[in-house]
Amino acid sequence: MCGPGDVAAYALLPGHVQRPKMIAETMEEARKVADNREFVTYTGTYSEIPVTATSTGIGGPSASIALEELANLGAKTFIRVGTTGSLQEGIEIGDIVIATAAIRSEGTSQCYVPTEYPAVADLTLTTALQRAAEEAKGRYHVGIICSYDAYYAETEDRLRAWSQAGALSIDCESASIFVAASLRRLRAGSIMVVDGNLVKGTKKGEFAAGKQEGELNPRVRAAVRKEIKIALEAIRLLERRRTE
Repeated sequence: MCGPGDVAAYALLPGHVQRPKMIAETMEEARKVADNREFVTYTGTYSEIPVTATSTGIGGPSASIALEELANLGAKTFIRVGTTGSLQEGIEIGDIVIATAAIRSEGTSQCYVPTEYPAVADLTLTTALQRAAEEAKGRYHVGIICSYDAYYAETEDRLRAWSQAGALSIDCESASIFVAASLRRLRAGSIMVVDGNLVKGTKKGEFAAGKQEGELNPRVRAAVRKEIKIALEAIRLLERRRTE
């Protein structure tokens, strides 16, 4: 379990339990501070800035638990670093999506506050992510996404409606993270790698014998490393602004 002094003010929230270790490899002086259920936590430094990385598992319930417990230990800025399924034909596997807000089609945020309350990313943090993505080069997209609970309950009509409304992609966690952070007066953002294109029929996390799809796709794996670097660079930009 994490205790006092184990958690930094800046926290990255990947979903996959193996990703905090990957993030730790990008930092200096990183150490594992906790490993319990889906929550694996490393804390280190990036450009001399303390940063914590905690896996959240899949879905809003565990993501909100991670945020709440990290906040209780002093974390104030949260960046979801994950994967997402594209809802637009022009957003390809391996592209990066930076969410400005999320459609609340999941259940966790409903437990916090009525649906009329928006799930919006912090503007300053989102601007820093966009600037870092621009400097990193490569394809990225900025806009509204959709958060939804059930991988296997998506229907063509529902996907078409979200796509026609302009939602860039779909995940499970961003809306819950945005709402929980906003209510606690904390900052939250979300950067994700596209690992499937639902409007083209490639489902998120879909695998077939002999094929490297989902997070096994080399483009996706390379983009995940890039999004981690972008998130860390965004933190560096925020910290430089804070201390100027």
